[in-house]
Amino acid sequence: MDQLTDLLAGLDDLPWESLHHAYGPAVDIPDQLRALRSAEVPVRSCALSELFGNVYHQGTRWGASCHVVPFLVALADDPDTPDRAAVAALLRSVVLGDRRDDELPFDPRRHFAAAEGITDEQAALMERHLEAEDLFEHEEAAELADNVAVRWEADAFHAGGRYTDRYVRWLTDPDPQLAGYAAELLAWFAPDEAALAGLTAVPGDETRAATRRASANLTLAHCPVGSERIDAWPRVAAGAPVLLVPGGSFCW
Repeated sequence: MDQLTDLLAGLDDLPWESLHHAYGPAVDIPDQLRALRSAEVPVRSCALSELFGNVYHQGTRWGASCHVVPFLVALADDPDTPDRAAVAALLRSVVLGDRRDDELPFDPRRHFAAAEGITDEQAALMERHLEAEDLFEHEEAAELADNVAVRWEADAFHAGGRYTDRYVRWLTDPDPQLAGYAAELLAWFAPDEAALAGLTAVPGDETRAATRRASANLTLAHCPVGSERIDAWPRVAAGAPVLLVPGGSFCW
């Protein structure tokens, strides 16, 4: 088994033909994911652009969106993947959408409440009507549209929440952009002690580490109080800058 096949194990086992993205059945997703490992810059750029348009079209997630998350994580996690930060940027968009940190701390149950009553059968019904392009000809399906969209958004978010151990590992990656995305992703999920340990351990005593430390600081600032690590954080982080842009969003 070659390295890429091993990295994307299970990719061809998913029913992409019955999953939907912004432009129809998601049968093109596997090749687009594989292309992110291409040695050719134009091939990678094209694949990344196509994936953005397919699974994060104008901020909307689709039935296929949550299924790309494990593969994006695996690609970003492998040092042999080119442009890992670009892959992480797509991951961040699929998982978090256009949410800004003024929504933190984030309560997924409240934000995704509209999705709680949506069944797999109802989501599949939406997929079929989208493929047939007759959604608004069927009142029952049209009435479900908004809540199914919330379900797909929630599915993508929860898929991203399964990989916090990877995000912790990326905090110390040599690529500061990847480390920054890792810190931002961690802010949206209830941090465990491993995540808090990783965030408080990010160095800030070198010029090249300043932005990395600032990203970790901002994430820690949004963490719920109650951990010994959080209580100790102001001493650990003393002297490290916190970078903000207008609106209070993360800045890497």
